[in-house]
Amino acid sequence: MTSSLTARITRLAVVAVAALGLAACGINSVPTKEEAAKAQWGQVENAYQRRADLIPNLVETVKGSVGAENQILTNVTEARARATSINITTDDLSNPEEFKKFSDAQNQLTQAMGQLRTIVEAYPELKSQQGFPELMDAIEGAENRIQTERQRYNERAQEYNTEIRTFPSIMAAKIVYGAKPMEYFKADEGAKEAPKVDFGGMAGAPSSAAPAK
Repeated sequence: MTSSLTARITRLAVVAVAALGLAACGINSVPTKEEAAKAQWGQVENAYQRRADLIPNLVETVKGSVGAENQILTNVTEARARATSINITTDDLSNPEEFKKFSDAQNQLTQAMGQLRTIVEAYPELKSQQGFPELMDAIEGAENRIQTERQRYNERAQEYNTEIRTFPSIMAAKIVYGAKPMEYFKADEGAKEAPKVDFGGMAGAPSSAAPAK
């Protein structure tokens, strides 16, 4: 074997060992898990957008039937406006303040939608209105998807956060990428209780509506 061939083989061996070493230090695994979490975040955004797109039609459908409870519809509309006005990038997933603003606004819209459902239960005639059942089914489907995509995002974020804190990947995370942990969605405290809507002080409230307890 010639000396040049030996040197070439040696260089290739060094490159192979170096590549394996870098892989072991998280050079590949850190960005892979980061991109997986960011891709899942896109699904979360799509789910929220689907709900936001459905709400105006729902409000218009309900508006003519609920009389004095139009304030609840206003609350839903305003909560939707706040939720859709807060846009965060994937870079903000590691920013606790920005992530909380986004999450809080979406949770407020969820609570407003809960109040709207209380109205629907108080006006059973709405359920027979043309197109209304299908619209409510679509809203329910959108909100179920939101919960699913949020959970999946939390799982991907947890995998990424674990990777950047675990040796040896922590070396690449800190030295090469300057990686920061991603924020998680947390359970909305207000969602633990059914929304309470008091119809007692509203003029024109249906006789079947009683103050929520």
